[in-house]
Amino acid sequence: MTTVVQVALADRPYPVVVGRGLFGDAPAHLPLPAGARRVLVVSQGPIVAAGHLDRVEAALDGAGLVHERVLVPDGEAAKHVEVLATLWDACAALPLERGDAVVAVGGGVVGDLAGFAAATYNRGIAVLQVPTTLLAQVDAAIGGKTGINLAAGKNLVGAFHQPVGVLCDVATLATVSDRVLREGLGEVVKYGLIRDAAVMELLEAAVDGADPHGPVRAWLTDDLLEELVRRSVAVKAAVVAADEREAGERAFLNLGHTYGHAVEALTGYAEVLHGEAVAIGTVVALRVGAALGRTPDDVVARGEALLAAVGLPTVGPRLDREAVWRVMARDKKAAGGDVRFVVLDDVAAPVLVTPERAIVDAVLDEVAA
Repeated sequence: MTTVVQVALADRPYPVVVGRGLFGDAPAHLPLPAGARRVLVVSQGPIVAAGHLDRVEAALDGAGLVHERVLVPDGEAAKHVEVLATLWDACAALPLERGDAVVAVGGGVVGDLAGFAAATYNRGIAVLQVPTTLLAQVDAAIGGKTGINLAAGKNLVGAFHQPVGVLCDVATLATVSDRVLREGLGEVVKYGLIRDAAVMELLEAAVDGADPHGPVRAWLTDDLLEELVRRSVAVKAAVVAADEREAGERAFLNLGHTYGHAVEALTGYAEVLHGEAVAIGTVVALRVGAALGRTPDDVVARGEALLAAVGLPTVGPRLDREAVWRVMARDKKAAGGDVRFVVLDDVAAPVLVTPERAIVDAVLDEVAA
């Protein structure tokens, strides 16, 4: 079954298409800008090896589009200004004009990087997002956040640049590793905690009696996976439509990210995957909320138990505490140097708070391995 979820922005709504086997007719699902003639396709080596890129490019051939591909390095290392510059040069070499497009085929790294290239080349051209990991399908590809990393922190340079569409072919998830599939569940659990309790219930029923250290596909069936993608996309689309530039409720999508981004930055963006860091950060946020007298103990226990049951980490590496606070103070949610956390008054009842450092430090002492 193919589902189309609209991101209902007032001036530029766009579809997020969720289904299986969608690549063969991609232009029909996601019409390119009228008059587009050339496309720069940005991807990575594993996407080529899995055969996904060939199918997307075949669809572009069928639409009569001239296209070139650029492969960027794997991992967060690709989100670097030098790699971004190679994309700008490739755009110019085609050359892409204002009415042309960039197509991002891959995970969140590809989407962030290619989206930022599209946002900045020729003062902004269209980007189509074709996410091929669970994390990218439920989160990174939707909402228009693009950017690159600095040594000082994650996504510190970027732009809001909404795609003209997002194509989530869940069949691609059969080709990702267990670890990469599992890390995407960190963002899925987040959606259950902040807005859609049914996501929590679906996952809890699925993992009942399962081995958290065994193969994730032993309990994550195709049908369940597709339903989780649909529900997560619906939450993300609704929040983005209501608050495109994170002036209000969109900040709630950052549950687990304040400390999670610090974990990523201070471990070199390689040791801990984004979804794993979000899981650790979610435990921190739940416990900070409890320490503030806001998050009920049963909500803390339920959230931590589910993260552990799906095989995500609930404790993190021991990090230099001063460095942690420096990174968190540079977080985009920080205000006037104050570090803000998303915590829960209940499931589906998130709030933004500025806790005292002593409270956070006490929690970090608990979750550091």
